[in-house]
This record gives sequence, C-alpha cells and structure tokens, in this order.
Amino acid sequence: MPSFADAMGIHLQAVTLRAQRAEILATNLANADTPGYQARDIDFRQILNRYADPTGLRVSHPRHLDGVTDGDGRYALRYRQPSQASLDQNTVDVQAERAAFLDNSLRYQASITFLNGRLTGLVSALRGE
Repeated sequence: MPSFADAMGIHLQAVTLRAQRAEILATNLANADTPGYQARDIDFRQILNRYADPTGLRVSHPRHLDGVTDGDGRYALRYRQPSQASLDQNTVDVQAERAAFLDNSLRYQASITFLNGRLTGLVSALRGE
C-alpha cells in the first residue's frame, strides 16, 4: 500500500533541503563583513539525486546518506570558492549569495505550490470527487 510520502514524491525532501539551504545562504549574507568568514553551501542537486536514485532505490531517512550529513542530521556543508580574493579572507560574494538565495526561494515556493496541488488532489480523491 502506498504511503503518504510516496504520494508526495521527492518534493517533501526538496522542501526540506531548500529550507536548510535558505538558512545557510542567509548566514553567508549575514557574515558578508566578517573577516575570515568562509561562505558555505550544500550541493542541492547531489543530495536530492541520492534521494531519487535512477536505479529506483530510495532513501527513507536523511541519516541513510553516508557522508552527506553531519551528526545532527543536517547536510554536510561545502566551502565556496571565491571568484575574487579579499584582503580579509572573507569568501562571501554578496551578489552571488543574493542571487542564490532568490533562486532557492523561488524553487522552494514552486515545490510548496506543487505539494499543495498534490494534497488538494489527494483530499478530492479521499472524498470521492
């Protein structure tokens, strides 16, 4: 029997990843003037691909992703390579971070919209409409 998670597809994981990435990008922006701060990010595509492996295998829990999560179940952060070196060793490129944040926000909203439509369809099916 299919589960609720099966009905939602990969979009539940995508929303969680997008929310975590928004936190990371916001932290980068908040530390744009902090000397020595190293900008970080996650590889969204790589992590999501591990949830929906083309072989048909699916990950049912984030801790099943070997080497991708830290001890708290959050995704391992990677340091960004700056396009230009700064004198204070800060690697935050404010324009790039803002663009990444905006892109992530739009994709988050798209996933929420998709899930809302999927939930509406499930409720209609349960009501027999």
